[in-house]
Amino acid sequence: MRKDVRILLVGEPKVGKTSLIMSLVSEEFPDEVPLRAEEITIPADVTPERVPTHIVDYSEAEQSDEQLSQEISKANVICIVYSVNNKKSIEKVTSHWIPLINDRTDKDSRVPLILVGNKSDLVEHSSMETILPIMNQYQDIETCVECSAKNLKNISELFYYAQKAVLHPTGPLYCPEEKELKPSCIKALTRIFKVSDLDNDGILNDNELNFFQRTCFNTPLAPQALEDVKNVVRRNMTDGVKDNGLTLEGFLFLHTLFIQRGRHETTWTVLRRFGYDDDLELTQEYLFPMIKIPPDCTTELNHNAYLFLQSVFDKHDKDRDCALSPEEVKDLFKVFPYMPWGPDVNNTVCTNDQGWITYQGYLSQWTLTTYLDVQRSLEYLGYLGYSIIYEQESQAAAITVTRNKRIDLQKKQTQRSVFRCNVLGARGSGKSGFLQAFLGKNLQRQRLIRDDHKSLYAISTTYVYGQEKYLLLHEVMPDFDFLTEADLACDVVCLVYDVNNPRSFEYCAKVFKQYFIDSKTPCVVIAAKSDLHEMRQHYSLSPHDFCRKHKLHPPQPFTCNTTEAPTKDIYTRLTTMAMYPHMAQADLKNSTFWLRASVGATVFAVLGFAMYRALLKQR
Repeated sequence: MRKDVRILLVGEPKVGKTSLIMSLVSEEFPDEVPLRAEEITIPADVTPERVPTHIVDYSEAEQSDEQLSQEISKANVICIVYSVNNKKSIEKVTSHWIPLINDRTDKDSRVPLILVGNKSDLVEHSSMETILPIMNQYQDIETCVECSAKNLKNISELFYYAQKAVLHPTGPLYCPEEKELKPSCIKALTRIFKVSDLDNDGILNDNELNFFQRTCFNTPLAPQALEDVKNVVRRNMTDGVKDNGLTLEGFLFLHTLFIQRGRHETTWTVLRRFGYDDDLELTQEYLFPMIKIPPDCTTELNHNAYLFLQSVFDKHDKDRDCALSPEEVKDLFKVFPYMPWGPDVNNTVCTNDQGWITYQGYLSQWTLTTYLDVQRSLEYLGYLGYSIIYEQESQAAAITVTRNKRIDLQKKQTQRSVFRCNVLGARGSGKSGFLQAFLGKNLQRQRLIRDDHKSLYAISTTYVYGQEKYLLLHEVMPDFDFLTEADLACDVVCLVYDVNNPRSFEYCAKVFKQYFIDSKTPCVVIAAKSDLHEMRQHYSLSPHDFCRKHKLHPPQPFTCNTTEAPTKDIYTRLTTMAMYPHMAQADLKNSTFWLRASVGATVFAVLGFAMYRALLKQR
């Protein structure tokens, strides 16, 4: 909401502009009235909306046209004052003042206008019959009020309406000619309805309505009040209430009714609580709250964020198959202004046999986004209403910023849950196959992936000594001369070569000697396509001798040309090395390091599957 409101009073001489201001301030009619009142500021604590309000007078005798133009451009709302007993001053509203104001303001940012009929104490009739056609002709006119500076009638109301016209404008919400909500308002309220519909059944039940009421207005509705609201909807439309809950149509009707009855502030309170600005766009402050990320720290979702995302998954997994069909994904992202996930996501995370993103894959994609681009993750959580549903100050409450990696190395332990492995190798060495195998896809399934649906990332969970961790694989493009810091920054490195290509290992050797020979980042050499005949590599040292010389683990044979899903042992080993880089080096001569990692993976994979089945039954 605006931080202050600036009200400008204009009109013909002698209509009582200055008297209105002075009567408001002194609460009595002034004996002597100057040509123009000085600008006054009403403090926030004495205004109904708790917003400082500046009231500015205009005098034709004291001010030039240029000064008037400046005041018009600074005003948030303009009151055009006329005298109810002076027909000429009423005619000037349309013949002079409205055209003048429109000429001085940009068409796309017109200020709201209020017609003020002063001196109502001098006549017994109302000017409304003359004024109503003017209000219908000009959309910028918010309202009209008749008042009297002499007997103080409607003086406070006048300035309240002016303040309200700025803070709760009708224009963005409602079209008076069509007597219906504007498309942008319908779009915003539809998102609010879907976020508030916690079980995604298309209606707001009493619990959801009460949560919505408490969220927006800090007070629940009494049971009778809830019934009264639903009865109002029932009397006016047939499809507004279903199964004793409020439908989207009923929800939109209620807001139309609020606006038609002059209670715009109710709708604006709801819109602002859900992050919208005066143009019905989600604010930058709402979507991108401040979050500090020091160097060498990473970003992860915390426990509450995963619980929230699980609830979002549950409400959209209509068939309870623990996977999201394309229709279910589309429904989930209806609260977004665009589709955030492309077809590459289905090749970045685990999917079922139909190629649909599984529950684990869904959480993995959120983990990936938070790790690589936390601002985007905050934005997405904002669209889903995380801070509202979980009653947090902002989405930043969903993020854990890990401690500096150097401290982890010093203490020889880490609290992180996500580890990055950069996969490097010559073109055609099998990097993409290595990534896809992590998602359980053998060579046969990989051949079905379209080129434009491929991904340079793969993320899933592994178990290390009983702890579930995420391993994020990133395929680095094999452009040796243009490797950036981002290409090299990671927790563990995979150097992949094709055993069947005699020129493949040379790239791995060069990359290691150029970038990682003095690095503390653990490195693993992967002998890919190990199902094929192993060719002698055209390099001064064989891969085994190279690894022995540089104190690396022996090349790890790997193939994704299998009947079933490829083995995941190597990925558990990579995660273990990322978690315990000091142990990876210390245990280099001791083969039990690999053995412990592999046995731990097998045990917890079995346990994990059992827990998953139990969770599936429960859900």
